[in-house]
Amino acid sequence: LVGAVIGKGFIYFITLGAVISVLCLSANTGFADFPRLCRVMATEDYLPHAFAERGRRLVFTAGAMTVAVSAGALLIVFSGVTDRLIPLFAVGAFLAFTLSQLGMVVHWQHIGKKPVALMINLLFAIGTAAALVVMLASKFTESTWITLLLIPSAVLIFTGVKRHYESVATQIASSQPLEVSDLEPPLVIVPIKNWDSIARKALRFAMKLSPNVHAVHVQAGESPSDLEVNWDARVVQPALAAQKVAPKLIELPSPYRSLFGPLLGYIGGLENRQIAVIVPELVEHRPFHYWLHNQRATLLKAALLFRNDRRIVVVNVPWYLED
Repeated sequence: LVGAVIGKGFIYFITLGAVISVLCLSANTGFADFPRLCRVMATEDYLPHAFAERGRRLVFTAGAMTVAVSAGALLIVFSGVTDRLIPLFAVGAFLAFTLSQLGMVVHWQHIGKKPVALMINLLFAIGTAAALVVMLASKFTESTWITLLLIPSAVLIFTGVKRHYESVATQIASSQPLEVSDLEPPLVIVPIKNWDSIARKALRFAMKLSPNVHAVHVQAGESPSDLEVNWDARVVQPALAAQKVAPKLIELPSPYRSLFGPLLGYIGGLENRQIAVIVPELVEHRPFHYWLHNQRATLLKAALLFRNDRRIVVVNVPWYLED
């Protein structure tokens, strides 16, 4: 419009720069206030608690990332045509106006004074609600149907998150003192692939926890493992020389080369007592090196935790590689 009126000269670019500046300030409002709104809802348990945590830049990172990803997704869905997003903006704005005016009506009713202010807020609530209904009806086939789908879905999600936190709080609440009876050392299980520094560290830590240690090796090959051949010299004799109970080596056959199945089956068949599973894990110095190794330790920890076996305690023993 500016180009048609005054041409594309100096004033044209000044005008575009001013418009862009105003739009940037307008967008900043959403990035500043939406995370704060999420934070308020998270403190009331209607959103995950991560939305209430400030990041290292002193902003609510989860909320800022959510609004950024959502805005990007809308631009992709609508092919970058912002004119098609204007009805969504209008519906959101007039819905917020209507709810805020109704909130003021309830406020004046609660106070019981200033009937003139109550009538003014009620009049504006009716006006913005009427405009909201008109926009929903006239632009329904374009994009406003998204709000009719999104808002009830969001309310259901918020109430579901609230119920989850209430259930968790009920289950973990306790006023009982510390129970100091039945403090028998656990049965310690150490999965071992082969004999190396990682296995040595894990076994040493296991022997600090309990005298009853089972080193479990899943035998997927046909020939005897190196562990079985050298176990006496590497583990039994040093333990006996130090007057300690030697860890017991358990060889589990796996003809189909399955690792977790035989191991989880063995743990599930043990006597009904506390079981500590030591998970040795290699820790790389550089994050991208993790792609060069399998993630059996992480998968094993997940498999153990999702078994929902209350006897099992998972203990991670890391081995840090040097640069």
